[in-house]
Amino acid sequence: MTVRMAEAPGRIMAGLDDARAYRKGDRTGFVVHEVEVADPDVVAIRASTGLSQPAFARSIGIPLGTLKNWEQGRRRPEGPARVLLALIARRPSIVQEELAR
Repeated sequence: MTVRMAEAPGRIMAGLDDARAYRKGDRTGFVVHEVEVADPDVVAIRASTGLSQPAFARSIGIPLGTLKNWEQGRRRPEGPARVLLALIARRPSIVQEELAR
């Protein structure tokens, strides 16, 4: 579906209104998709890309300290980061390929 730029703000606001309604308990008219993403082995995923810690952190847009915390088990990736790492685990070159476009 193509959205014209003039329509985008209205569609974004409608989406936010839907999210607020859902959070308040209105579950009518919504389709919920739950996706389980296993705990990623960040060290192995980064190694599969062949990138150093600084280069990998830059490639996925996170601070180097965050990556080090993940790799050393002090913190765990959450939310979108887990999904991104799952994608990289399946196809290690995905970030470089997509950003090169």
